Amino acid sequence: VQLQAFGGGLVQAGGSLTLSCAASGSTDSIDHMGWYRQAPRKPRELVATFTSSGTTKYAESVKNRFTISKDNAKNTVYLQMNSLKPEDTAVYYCHAEDKQWYLDDYWGQGTLVTVSS
Repeated sequence: VQLQAFGGGLVQAGGSLTLSCAASGSTDSIDHMGWYRQAPRKPRELVATFTSSGTTKYAESVKNRFTISKDNAKNTVYLQMNSLKPEDTAVYYCHAEDKQWYLDDYWGQGTLVTVSS
């Protein structure tokens, strides 16, 4: 499975940005997809994800501002980010979990989101 993320960039505080992540390869092996981020000198953290049951899960810091969605036909997951804050600045990584729990997760290359104050 290969994941390719698009849509990062520079945006002013209060602005919006949409990230997309397209999966290719053995996409039938994917259980669910989501987004993580890593800010400088901080550990990688969950932003938003679909779960195995199809529900969504968000970090508290992005609830009511970010929305995750997907297009199963395109094997693509999106992250709509509104009301962006400087603390949202990070490299955003697309993530996918395999249906076989014992296999490693899949990660995209990361896309940088910079929010200026």
